[in-house]
Amino acid sequence: MVRFLLALTLTPGAALAQTAQPAPKLVVAISVDQLSADLFAQYRAHFTGGFKRMSEGVVFPNGYQSHSATETCPGHSTILTGVRPARNGIIANSWIDLGAARTDKTVYCAEDERVAGSTSKAYMVSAYHLKVPTLGERMKAADPRVRVVAVAGKDRSAVMMGGHRVDQLWYWSGKSFEGSAIGTPARAVTRANAETAARIARGDKPLPLSPLCALRSQPMVAGTVAIGTGRFERAAGDARAFRYTPALDEATIALAGDIAEEARLGRGPQTDVLIVGAAGTDYIGHGFGNSGSEMCLQLQALDSALATLFARLDKAKIDYVAMLTSDHGGADASVRDNDRGLPGAETIDPALTPTKLGEAVAAELGLPAPLLYGTDPAGDVYIDRAVTGPARDKVIARAKARYLAHPQVAGVFSAADIAATPAPDLPPENWTLAQRARASYAPGRSGDLIVLLKPYVTPIAAPGPGYVATHGSAWDYDRRVPVLFWRRGLRGFEQPASVETVDIAPTLAAIVGFPLPAGEIDGVCRDLDAGAATTCR
Repeated sequence: MVRFLLALTLTPGAALAQTAQPAPKLVVAISVDQLSADLFAQYRAHFTGGFKRMSEGVVFPNGYQSHSATETCPGHSTILTGVRPARNGIIANSWIDLGAARTDKTVYCAEDERVAGSTSKAYMVSAYHLKVPTLGERMKAADPRVRVVAVAGKDRSAVMMGGHRVDQLWYWSGKSFEGSAIGTPARAVTRANAETAARIARGDKPLPLSPLCALRSQPMVAGTVAIGTGRFERAAGDARAFRYTPALDEATIALAGDIAEEARLGRGPQTDVLIVGAAGTDYIGHGFGNSGSEMCLQLQALDSALATLFARLDKAKIDYVAMLTSDHGGADASVRDNDRGLPGAETIDPALTPTKLGEAVAAELGLPAPLLYGTDPAGDVYIDRAVTGPARDKVIARAKARYLAHPQVAGVFSAADIAATPAPDLPPENWTLAQRARASYAPGRSGDLIVLLKPYVTPIAAPGPGYVATHGSAWDYDRRVPVLFWRRGLRGFEQPASVETVDIAPTLAAIVGFPLPAGEIDGVCRDLDAGAATTCR
């Protein structure tokens, strides 16, 4: 169940600001997990459904998740808050809290570890760690009639875009859609779970290859996994494999449409918010990479599912504004990159894990191990709290030296380095590595060291089932995502200059007549009017 926080920044009942044009009745905010700007560009000309519609609106092809921690939780935390991870507190999918009272020192971004018995693997889904309100929360505080509904393939996607106070929040748990609702739970969820259970039970035949996907069907082996020619055949009863097929997004988006209809979103005097988190592209990217038949089939199916959702809203004659973006990009499987003209792509050296490198530093300085802790081979690295004073300074210095001496490491930054890094004043593509790390660094939660790998070094030591490719780097193939807006009557245009995902919330807020306080957000409103007028007020 999701924890709902009632302390918001606005006075309940406050009127929304008036705009020159009537506010839309519904905001549809869509995140396609791991849809990089490169992947969108590769398939853009072939889309015929929902992606095509979005491409005919206002297109910012160079959106940036500007921070270095390009993971699901941090990425989603920026989209509807307008605030970067350094201020919103969501620094990673998971982090280490060596001072935690429980045995499990790992903290999951969408849990509340204060709950008795909670662990990073078995937890109550919560927005506790998100330090700022979302756009939906702010709108709801100003007008309690506003309904906010979040439906996603991952709990962290729904939570980070929905926030602390939502009317309905549903996510795929691995076997069914779970979540919570204020008042009567949605009947649509019961139907969706019955339909997905039946589909899982009967299995799936291979999807037919379209001519486009046939061109991308080339066999390859990543570690122990055959990739490149998959067509999502699934054995009866295999619930885990369901997550790695286009069916997950189809079910998620259909449920979002059913709830919108059942709750009559967008049909009242207020503006409602429908949040959709499509997770299938991420699971398939991890499991098969992003250049084979699998990703091609996934994007074609997602294109169709989005078209169906838009058609339902059109049929209901709802005036809605749609936004589509992503939480991060993603790299392909290293073996495929190597075969396709990128010889520098490689998997990480296991010696770089915090445990292994910590053992080397401990031996060098005569300290007990374990010394360094982390949830991933790179990113946030934490030093044992028992090491203090000059000894701690020595650990930082030796660990930095060992990391930087390794050919796979691009940069290492301590808390002091981050504090000395100036705030960026250039477009995000021109930020230094330290500035990218700064945008993810929250004192008291982030690591004692931030370790960034060189381009195309994937933090996977041994590719295996479900995990042959990933993201999370400070490089633009993980940072760049498309940002698209569509509303009926809105004249489309394309702006190739870079924007940030923190610009999305203030842009949507202006459209619904609810401008956000500039001092409380990191983003800026982007004008969606192609002429002399402006949508930013």
